[in-house]
Amino acid sequence: MGTYLLRRGVGLGVTLFLISIAVFLVLKVIPGDPAQVVLGMETDPATYQAMRARLGLDQPVVARYLDWLFAALHGDLGNSIQQDIPVSQLIAARMTVTLPLSGLAFLLAIVIAVPLGVFTAAHHNRFGDYVGRLILQLGMIIPEFWAGILLILFFSVRLHLAPAGGFPGWSAGGEALLALVLPAVALGLPRAAVLGRMVRGAMLETLGEEYVQVARGKGLSERRVLYRCALRNAVLPIVTLSGLLGAQLIAGSILIENVFSLPGVGRLAFQAIGARDLPLVEGTVVVIAALIAVLNFAVDITYTFLDPRIRYQ
Repeated sequence: MGTYLLRRGVGLGVTLFLISIAVFLVLKVIPGDPAQVVLGMETDPATYQAMRARLGLDQPVVARYLDWLFAALHGDLGNSIQQDIPVSQLIAARMTVTLPLSGLAFLLAIVIAVPLGVFTAAHHNRFGDYVGRLILQLGMIIPEFWAGILLILFFSVRLHLAPAGGFPGWSAGGEALLALVLPAVALGLPRAAVLGRMVRGAMLETLGEEYVQVARGKGLSERRVLYRCALRNAVLPIVTLSGLLGAQLIAGSILIENVFSLPGVGRLAFQAIGARDLPLVEGTVVVIAALIAVLNFAVDITYTFLDPRIRYQ
């Protein structure tokens, strides 16, 4: 177990290192000059060169990367060009919205997908299965941004049950949580549909096993057979997909936060890209990618606790 954790930890470190290289190099080859964006086209050459030196653009690419990497390892992602505020401070403030939003959407996806997937598998090729599969198919084909717009039109504009956008801050208590409900639903429904199909497929495969038939022969209730015997042994592929969907939730927050005008990391990244604020773009992309890598690492570790049959060499 210890050796496996060490190997996975080293793999995580290498992944994060490669992510940092990829993000740094990709952003450096994007057309446009950040110094020119900040100062405008009419600036004099001396001021332009001074701004390039301030941003470190006058140094070789390798030197700039190593300086940036060393500072990032110490929690310093530089300063935003537009706002002149530490990037790490901006990201930390926006994470208080993005992480609760992603967590609420993930919880919603699990709550919908698992019972619906189990139900359709238990009613295989019957009316309940057809209805459940139709619901899952609709959830998969509706884009999340369109779902968000429909939710705003119905629950905010027509019924006035939830705010159409914005975030009042966590000091508002229940109002802050209510502001995340519609975005979480829009973000979670497509993932619930995908996960529900995986649950259904895994359950159908497991329900055909002999030990399930034995459990039914012993007189166990159908609910106990489904959730204690079948679902428990079908959990590994479900956990795998859950980790992938969790990563998609973090990345998908960029779109949903803009639809609902939420001050999260996704909206921050979108605004930074439009303003050509490269330090802020680098910081947000690296942090989002790092969260996804850490989430996948956590899923790999979870395997060792869910299935004792797994043996890592």
